[in-house]
Amino acid sequence: MSMDYIQAHTFHGRKGKIENSFRYAVDYLLFDLQSNERFPRLFSHNHFNFFSIYDVDHGGPPKNGIGLSWVKNILKINDLPGQEKVLLLAQPRILGFVFNPVSFWLCFDPKDNLRVVIAEVSNTFGQRHCYLCHRDDLGPITGSDTINAEKVFHVSPFQPVEGTYCFNFDISIDQISITIEYKREQGGLIATLVGPRQPLNNRSIFFTILRRPFGSRRVLSLIHWQAVRLWLRKATFRSCPESPQNDVSR
Repeated sequence: MSMDYIQAHTFHGRKGKIENSFRYAVDYLLFDLQSNERFPRLFSHNHFNFFSIYDVDHGGPPKNGIGLSWVKNILKINDLPGQEKVLLLAQPRILGFVFNPVSFWLCFDPKDNLRVVIAEVSNTFGQRHCYLCHRDDLGPITGSDTINAEKVFHVSPFQPVEGTYCFNFDISIDQISITIEYKREQGGLIATLVGPRQPLNNRSIFFTILRRPFGSRRVLSLIHWQAVRLWLRKATFRSCPESPQNDVSR
């Protein structure tokens, strides 16, 4: 199947002097942009529908992405494997609207081994940066691997642009499980995304619309609500700096 629906849960736990945590449900798609399979009637690629994925939302600057060709170019210029099969793990547009705090390009070799992940991180200030994740030896990424990357991008005004991200990707035929631990002195956080994989069909789309009709508008509202809670608790607020000059870092 070229596309899976993931009724996932995400957890965020803030560490340090002011602790805070929350958990909520979120809907993701795992989509093969190279597939020629027929889509469910309620889903479209690059066209308005109940559910849709648009190339302009991914692979490049926000609202100016070019999708799969951007990913393949990144792999090529960095001499990395994984061009044979590339899946996008992202929240879909629901009735035309989407905001993805983080989406993932999962890059597989011909034997279906995960070799590279591009974590596409967007903030609420209209900026984006991508972290290129792979093993030092370029071997297959498994659930036991931890891949580190220096944090260079402003995400939350209540966290500094310093420290290290520790990525863990456990992708099986049954479910996805991703953990990102942000480590810094006297603080940091841990974030997870976990959910079972099931084929996308009109029924799952219809019931998702009934269950969470606001889609990622709800996610965006929850992000702002957590920001208000931290502000009321007098967490240190930091202004948004300029984005890094490079769109991608390791």
